[in-house]
Amino acid sequence: MARLARLLGAATAVFGAATAACPEIIARPLGLAEEDGTVSPRTRLLIELIGFRDVAVGMGMVVAPRGAPLRCLIAARAVSDAGDAFVLGRSLPSPASRVLGVGMAGGWAVLCAASAATAGRPEAPFRRPRRPGSAPG
Repeated sequence: MARLARLLGAATAVFGAATAACPEIIARPLGLAEEDGTVSPRTRLLIELIGFRDVAVGMGMVVAPRGAPLRCLIAARAVSDAGDAFVLGRSLPSPASRVLGVGMAGGWAVLCAASAATAGRPEAPFRRPRRPGSAPG
């Protein structure tokens, strides 16, 4: 039962695409926007990179086979978010934005890590059911 991991992967991919397309979504609440609300080209670049990372890892979580491949992607997601929490916690411009950044990224790290328990075992290969009275094979 990998539904939680797959749901988190889809949410990650959607949010990553949204932030890559519109970095203001994350820049403004985290205090990374300019005073007029715009986002500098350098900040935009970094947010877009993180957004595309999240799209890639999130989509991987959606389509990866259960078991080790899915757990590996979950680990990549959790470690990425933990790293984001660490950097945001020491680098954002205000205490309030640091708390928000650590809470968001750290929360996703914990949630994704917890979803590894639902990653399951590898799926059994599909076998066509035998018709009654047919020979095995």
